[in-house]
Amino acid sequence: MVLDTGSELSWLHCKKTPNLNSVFVPQNSKSYKPVPCSSPICRTRTRDLHIPASCDPSKLCHVAVSYADASSIEGNLASDNLVIGSSSRPGFLFGCMDSGFSSTAEEDSKTTGLMGMNRGSLSFVSQMGVPKFSYCISGFDSSGVLLLGEARFSWLKGLSYTPLITKTDPLPYFDRVAYTVQLEGIRVGTKMLNLPKSTFVPDHTGAGQTMVDSGTQFTFLLGPVYTALRNEFLQQTKGVLRVYEDSNFVFQGAMDLCFRVGGTSQASFSNLPRVSLMFQGAEMSVSGDRLLYRVPGMNEGSDSVYCFTFGNSDLLGIEAFVIGNHHQQNVWMEFDLVKSRVGFAEIRCDVARQRLGMGL
Repeated sequence: MVLDTGSELSWLHCKKTPNLNSVFVPQNSKSYKPVPCSSPICRTRTRDLHIPASCDPSKLCHVAVSYADASSIEGNLASDNLVIGSSSRPGFLFGCMDSGFSSTAEEDSKTTGLMGMNRGSLSFVSQMGVPKFSYCISGFDSSGVLLLGEARFSWLKGLSYTPLITKTDPLPYFDRVAYTVQLEGIRVGTKMLNLPKSTFVPDHTGAGQTMVDSGTQFTFLLGPVYTALRNEFLQQTKGVLRVYEDSNFVFQGAMDLCFRVGGTSQASFSNLPRVSLMFQGAEMSVSGDRLLYRVPGMNEGSDSVYCFTFGNSDLLGIEAFVIGNHHQQNVWMEFDLVKSRVGFAEIRCDVARQRLGMGL
């Protein structure tokens, strides 16, 4: 399953599709129960979903969820008994999805489902009563780590914490169940971008919040901040990186800064200026090969095309800053719901797995 801190509803594929080997078969579970559309759950507890629930022809609760990358999926709201370790949750609510899933990412089409980890009432975290969870996303393969509950280890040092921002008033553009933190500035190399702190503060409509979202691949910044970062990165890499000159090419619709990189040039990524995201009380640094992403299957002569891993959220139609999973790679991420904070520290995920006795 995809671990998504930006989503609420957990779901499983309940219908076989091409490239999908694993699927949940409701008929094989004696405790599976579809939720009827007459249920109060269908009418009230699904208010946080992107698209409200409705009735299908069988009078079952129909749900449809859409995501920022334009993928979407539909199916029925259902319940079943969920057991993880020694924790059991009878009547766990989830989506049993059977149609409409479309995604541009090849790996997405092979997943069994999605684990919604935000703070909404239907999320895995809320339904299971998880007080804290941590994860580490590997930059090399799929051998990541997810821990539910307390995670105190002598080898895990240097966690920096930033408080979660909450708003009780309903605002049109503010996601109240997201993991929202306060971005205060961005540094490229040793130079701070010349932007007032107010640029990063949500306005009266809630637009401009900063969300930590493991379900989004890259990091997206509002237009003025993205432009300032783009210009400074270009300035500091002049003569080091060769810009890919094609005004019609925008990677994934929001990333318009790309470079031509020769076969032996990737080693020089270590010389690129570090981009540091300055949060209230903490700092996340992006360096080396996490700054650039190779566009699959795209070459210019003997050169590969790499794009800057920060994009313009204005081009996506998102009124927010989004910290994606690419910049969380090889970072220990801790979400503490009791103390209402997010902590992080750089660590190699393969080393963390070894320390936890999980092998490789």
